[in-house]
Amino acid sequence: MTAPASPTPPSSESSASLADLRTQIDGLDAQLLQLLNQRARVAEHVGEIKKREGSPFFRPDRVAQVIAKMQQANGGPLKDGHVAAIWREITSACLSLESTQRVAVLGPEGTFCEQAAIEYFGGAADLIYCASFDEVFHATASGSAQYGVVGVENSNEGVVTRSLDMFLHTPTHVVGEVSMLIRHNLLRRENSLAGIEAVLAHPQALAQCQAWLAKHLPNAERRAVSSNAEGARLAAEHPTWAALASERAASQWGLHIVAHAVQDDAYNRTRFAIISLPQTMEMPPPSGHDCTSLVVSVPNRPGAVHDLLVPLKTNKVSMTRFESRPARTGQWDYYFYIDLDGHPSQPNVAAALVELRQLCAFYKVLGAYPVKA
Repeated sequence: MTAPASPTPPSSESSASLADLRTQIDGLDAQLLQLLNQRARVAEHVGEIKKREGSPFFRPDRVAQVIAKMQQANGGPLKDGHVAAIWREITSACLSLESTQRVAVLGPEGTFCEQAAIEYFGGAADLIYCASFDEVFHATASGSAQYGVVGVENSNEGVVTRSLDMFLHTPTHVVGEVSMLIRHNLLRRENSLAGIEAVLAHPQALAQCQAWLAKHLPNAERRAVSSNAEGARLAAEHPTWAALASERAASQWGLHIVAHAVQDDAYNRTRFAIISLPQTMEMPPPSGHDCTSLVVSVPNRPGAVHDLLVPLKTNKVSMTRFESRPARTGQWDYYFYIDLDGHPSQPNVAAALVELRQLCAFYKVLGAYPVKA
């Protein structure tokens, strides 16, 4: 295979005309395309080997290693974020030649859940749009999708309780997460606030924008729908309806952005969990910045919840989240959802989990996965 010619050194800015610079860019683009196709051919051979060996096609830890190596080698002027975005798409496109990754997300097109999936898997993933997070779990558990993306927590409104409940009733586990800054925009067919009779969005989005809505659209009905993108789809059909959704949804459904970033908290973030069956993807190896999630219940006796914390303190394991959900047994029993800082392969985390399990009437590790430092 012939290697592409070395790129022509760019002319100095002072002497090169715009036409000269564009010619240089065209030449570089041609060389980049040749190199990318060479990479794609190698990826196809990798896929053949993985198929023979029965190895997993998608390795997020390998993707992270490739991106980190490129960022370390980066000499600018591209920023590290640009490098990460570019190489995520390159690896996604090459992976699709090895094996298509089917990913279930909350639909329709234009949801933040879709955006989180693209951020994690890249744009070449085969997205399966579902009407609810329940359907995302069921599609992943049944194998019609290899992975699913579900919202689990918002920095303002707390946990997505339905997602927590579904972890109890499906065999899926968490293999990764995406934390996204959420900006809700008011979308409408007409580029005006006048005459809006109803604002449609997911219940959490309505809650996250309630102060802005009370001030600017106090008389408009607030109507909950299955997703923000579904609200955008409906708003595209009704001239007096508006939606709270992403810029991506505005583009998808041909709507005006009447008001940008109307969420009450400028730092509003949502965590999305990447789920799969264990046979699709095993627990990821430790990355050095990991979270272990579990759900437990304890006998209904005095001090039982306090006792759960003792193994964590003894083994110096930090707890980053603690949520309770009713067990729906009619006996005032509860499940407790816990996030721990660390990975089960670490000796102190492993010791804490062994001691914790002995105290529990119910115990399930929901997953251990890398998180951003």
